Amino acid sequence: MDKFDEKILHALKSNGRLPNVELAERVGLSASATLRRVQDLERKGVIQGYRAVLDSNQLGIGFVAYVSIGLASHSKKAQQQFEDHVRFVDEVVECHNITGANEYLLRVETRDLVSYKKFHADVLGECEQVKSITTMVVMDSPKDER
Repeated sequence: MDKFDEKILHALKSNGRLPNVELAERVGLSASATLRRVQDLERKGVIQGYRAVLDSNQLGIGFVAYVSIGLASHSKKAQQQFEDHVRFVDEVVECHNITGANEYLLRVETRDLVSYKKFHADVLGECEQVKSITTMVVMDSPKDER
């Protein structure tokens, strides 16, 4: 990685749909050299994909929370069972295995508080590995670069 690769990554992080010609102008390389570098970064796995950033409000998501999960057992088997339990749950948009007092931090998005309560009871409450649940409601996101 050199300064050109870093400039390419910085520009694409801000706008993954940036046309190659404009990207080349921003980083100070020819279009063909820039395209080769982008393809190389993709091939090496530095660039893992491109995403659309969606408007949560227009999708009917009015409630966002980070949920800290403590497990009853610290075994690898219990962790795997918990991960399998939440892996395909639509409301769980992020699941992180963390250090500290609890094992997991989830980002949960639902339509409203009533929907979250149902998720809390039906998904987390029915998972036998879960010992503790701490919910932190997102009130505002002045910076969100996901």
